[in-house]
Amino acid sequence: MLAGAFAGIAEHTVMYPVDLLKTRMQVINPSPGAIYSGLTNAVTTITRIEGFRSLWRGVGSVIVGAGATGPAHALYFATYEAVKQAMGGNEGKNHHPFAAATSGACATIASDAVMNPFDVIKQRMQMHGSVHRTISQCARQVYRSEGLQAFYVSYPTTLCMTVPFTAIHISAYESIKKIMNPAGGYDPLTHCVAGALGGGFAAGLTTPLDVIKTLLQTRGTSREANIRSAKGLIVAGSIIKQKYGYRGFFRGLRPRIITTMPSTAVCWSSYEMAKAWFTHYVDDS
Repeated sequence: MLAGAFAGIAEHTVMYPVDLLKTRMQVINPSPGAIYSGLTNAVTTITRIEGFRSLWRGVGSVIVGAGATGPAHALYFATYEAVKQAMGGNEGKNHHPFAAATSGACATIASDAVMNPFDVIKQRMQMHGSVHRTISQCARQVYRSEGLQAFYVSYPTTLCMTVPFTAIHISAYESIKKIMNPAGGYDPLTHCVAGALGGGFAAGLTTPLDVIKTLLQTRGTSREANIRSAKGLIVAGSIIKQKYGYRGFFRGLRPRIITTMPSTAVCWSSYEMAKAWFTHYVDDS
């Protein structure tokens, strides 16, 4: 669990600015000051108008959610290892894609229940013109104006995205890892490359659901009544299709992949390094 917490903090902190750009580019009907022609334009505009530090606005929510008061990543990796072991995913040197996919799905269901409120807070603080300056202030404001359900309105959609994402990602990661490193020992290059390739592939396939999730998590900031009242995957999806067509479901595709590949590389590298260290420490003790 300590290895998982360490991996989560490292992953989210390193790639947070690109995640902020993804959120800004996925917002439906953004304010005039938040319309960007691309990644480069978004970076220069935000840095010039809002300051360089604004690229990390809200990062505290994911640090807290990933490794401190809400140990989502610790729970994620603990569940992943337990289910994989129970399903025989560690037996022999053969591929076990079903065990990998199932362990990933169980892990994300458990961790997202903890992480979803922090993700809502993060995206509210990432919005252009956000008045929220601290995690606690943002949480109180959302709770007062929209109620407790605002923190979980996107949870079903989040699971619809993260369960297939994690199943694809971990299946690919485990398969690539066994191809690159048949011996199965700790190898930083293998964990880095396998994590990046698996994450990028899964991110591209699940972008439409990520766009829907962003709409639901930021609906309270919209000036349009139909967006503010959107309560589920189908309703949110119909709004996106009506406004932008099918292309709207791939808004933020490039920053999502650019964010995910290094993030998953850092995450798995950090996790496997910490896991190897703790295992070695326990064995020596």
